[in-house]
Amino acid sequence: MDTTDARAHLNAVIRGHSETLAVQLHALREGLFPPDAAKAMRKFTSGEAAQLLGVNDSYLRKLHLDGKGPTPEVTGGNRRLYSVQDLRDLRELLEKTARKPGDYLPGRRGADHLQVIGVMNFKGGSGKTTTSAHLAQYLALNGYRVLAIDLDPQASMTALHGVQPEYDLPDGGTLYDAIRYADPLPIRDVIRKTYIPGLDLIPGNLELMEFEHETPRALAQGNAGLFFFRVKEALAQVDADYDVVVIDCPPQLGFLTMSALSAATGVLVTIHPEMLDVMSMSQFLRMTADLMDVIAESGADMSHDWMRYLLTRYEPTDAPQNRIVAFLRTMYGDNVLNSPMLKSTAISDAGLTKQTLYEVNRSAFTRSTYDRAIESLNAVNGEIADLIQKTWGRR
Repeated sequence: MDTTDARAHLNAVIRGHSETLAVQLHALREGLFPPDAAKAMRKFTSGEAAQLLGVNDSYLRKLHLDGKGPTPEVTGGNRRLYSVQDLRDLRELLEKTARKPGDYLPGRRGADHLQVIGVMNFKGGSGKTTTSAHLAQYLALNGYRVLAIDLDPQASMTALHGVQPEYDLPDGGTLYDAIRYADPLPIRDVIRKTYIPGLDLIPGNLELMEFEHETPRALAQGNAGLFFFRVKEALAQVDADYDVVVIDCPPQLGFLTMSALSAATGVLVTIHPEMLDVMSMSQFLRMTADLMDVIAESGADMSHDWMRYLLTRYEPTDAPQNRIVAFLRTMYGDNVLNSPMLKSTAISDAGLTKQTLYEVNRSAFTRSTYDRAIESLNAVNGEIADLIQKTWGRR
């Protein structure tokens, strides 16, 4: 077999494997989410609902008995279950009698500017998508209006939210459509509602790579303009619709990442505390700084409200990891979030059914395993929510 035939054979094998895998994933999704293969958010117990709202369970029961607010589902065992929409409705009800504005609806007020959080690192496996998806859902469950953008052509966050790129995005529908150089669409045309009220999604797929390919050609022809403003300009069209935008950036410092970095008001760098990952991050930070200088020289405002490092897949009993964590905290101090994201089988097991830890039932796991993982996620996301509030001049 000559070289040309061998290449053609390999291409055919790869394409066949790709198509077979896509069909099987589609069948898996239909099996997991029948009858229309659409995901739905689980309902929350009264205790979970009370914790999310920041009130006592007894107060929720009193609201129910007094006929105020939404009517929860009551099971045969007289347990109350609340949907995510019920939680949103309760927040609006409670906000009307809150001691101070924002107790239950903590989003933007007055001149507060849109928070755009870029989650990035060009090292694969740093927990970027896991972080982005859980952060976006946490913020939505806690009363923020959130837009999640999957800017990674691998589209893992998209799949996690029930959208299979090969089947659901055959004709586009990613952010590329809103930032391309020829006839860009309004960004609203690519925004999808999710099964979580308060959380919208712009999915991703391989089409995003077109921006990486087209930008050099546009620059050579003098047609790219300030290409790094394209994400920022697209988001400006929906500025008033959201409190927070969470962008899952691609694992590379390409044109997509640079444009996202220009749009970001906050930067979250995920770090797996292993030596090879830290060495890779050193190169990432150096390249990022150089690129930010170039973009700033072109007239962009590259100042950000905050930048933080998040330790991911952290194992407290791992001595080498602990040495690296201490090393990072000594170097970067308060720029490292206090709370690490722990490595947990609960998170990976939830991912097997394309769910986050906020979507699965606690009963599906060993109680201690679930509690340990969810406490870790809530601590991380709560810290980021505090940063958002401080940026708006609130605690």
